[in-house]
Amino acid sequence: MTIETRLADMGITIPEPAKPVASYVGFTRHNDLVFVSGQLPMVDGNPSHTGILGTDSVTLGEATEAARNCAINILAQIKVACDGDLERIVQCMRLGGFVASTPDFIGHPQVINGASDLMAEALGERGVHARAAVGVAALPLNACVEVEATFVIR
Repeated sequence: MTIETRLADMGITIPEPAKPVASYVGFTRHNDLVFVSGQLPMVDGNPSHTGILGTDSVTLGEATEAARNCAINILAQIKVACDGDLERIVQCMRLGGFVASTPDFIGHPQVINGASDLMAEALGERGVHARAAVGVAALPLNACVEVEATFVIR
C-alpha cells in the first residue's frame, strides 16, 4: 500500500506547505538527507491549538491533536522535497518535538506521540524514528506544539 493510499484511508489530504514565518526555508537537503524545519499545527493558515500545557488554556488531548497536525505539515514539506512522490521516502530518522508548557508539566512524550503515531501509521516501517520531546516557555504564534524532522529519501 502506498503512503498516499494510507493517508487517504486515514482521511488526510496533504496541504500546501506552510510558508516560513521568519528567515528560514521549509526544508534543506544534502544528498539523501532532508531536514524539515519546525512545523506548527497550522490548519487553514492558523494554529489549530494555542496555549501553554499545564494551564487551563490547552488540554493534553488538544496538544496531541496539534502534534498530529504538525506531522501532516511535515509531510507537506517532505512531499515537496521528494518532487511530489512520497514513495521516495526511505525513512523518517528523527522527530524533534517542542511543547509550550509550564515548568511542572511532564507529559511532553504523550503530546509528541501525536506526531510519532501519525508517522508510523502513514509511513509504516518507514515511519519508525528516533525522537526528542522537550518543554519550552513559548512557541511562535502561541502554538502549543512545534515538530521538526529528518528524513532519508532516494
